Amino acid sequence: MAASNLRLSLGPILYYWSRDDVMEFYRRIADTPVDIVYLGETVCSKRNLIRTDDWFDLAERLTAAGKEVVLSTLALLEAESELKRLRRICANDNYLVEANDMGAVQLMRGRPFVAGHSVNIYNGRTLRLLAEEGLKRWVFPLELSAATLADMQSVRPPGVETEVLVYGRLPLAYSARCFTARAHNLPKDDCQYRCLDYPDGLTLSAQDDTRFLALNGIQTQSARTCSLISELDNMRDLGVDVVRISPQSRKTDQIIDIFHRCIEGGLEPAEGQRRLEHLMPVAACNGYWHGEAGMLATQTQVGTRPGS
Repeated sequence: MAASNLRLSLGPILYYWSRDDVMEFYRRIADTPVDIVYLGETVCSKRNLIRTDDWFDLAERLTAAGKEVVLSTLALLEAESELKRLRRICANDNYLVEANDMGAVQLMRGRPFVAGHSVNIYNGRTLRLLAEEGLKRWVFPLELSAATLADMQSVRPPGVETEVLVYGRLPLAYSARCFTARAHNLPKDDCQYRCLDYPDGLTLSAQDDTRFLALNGIQTQSARTCSLISELDNMRDLGVDVVRISPQSRKTDQIIDIFHRCIEGGLEPAEGQRRLEHLMPVAACNGYWHGEAGMLATQTQVGTRPGS
């Protein structure tokens, strides 16, 4: 399998930030070396400080700054109003859409789209089926290993790109219940937008004080930050096209710069990892990539390749 040239993407913001913070965030992102920017609310429809029109305006500005823009959709839809917004996003003719549930996939049928990690593509047959529907790029499921990716890449349909999350807390599950509201003894319908208090999620500790999960509204995340910066060469060998960084409330531009320099060869991955560890809210993990428990941090051995 021929090595690929990696492009760098910035996933959608997974947290609830103020309107001013979101606008300022993307103003800074416009000046970073990231190639692809995903825009939109993917977690909770109540997070509506940024309207659909605002996302389209941001898309226009980032496109003018030379970025490829993709509009992301909700992973869990529960109301007609949410479906209405979904239809509008999927009907646009200017930007690629990241479908995060099968409803969005159906609306994009026959047109190019990206399948987000929550679509759960676990085998080559699913890849081929979605490619027939218009799949242009798929995001590798977070809990699968490099060995599984190698198998998937060997049967990947022509013209389909592969994207892998390489930095950020791992979105592990979605629920109809809001865990952040529950943590404050509030019902979901009267959550008082408490997610605004946790710009990188609410870290949850076990009885032994181990921090192993983070609450983000209806989404459960890993407390540790997945970092695969040491695997960039392996990803090239596997034919990965895009590596994704998940936005953080602080220092995202620095994180992008570290990955960009490692991709371009101006920074050693070991030094890049050392610098990233100072920017993480808890600690690093990469266990899933190595076929281990996701919360583990496994040392990569120089010269190894997935599945070896």
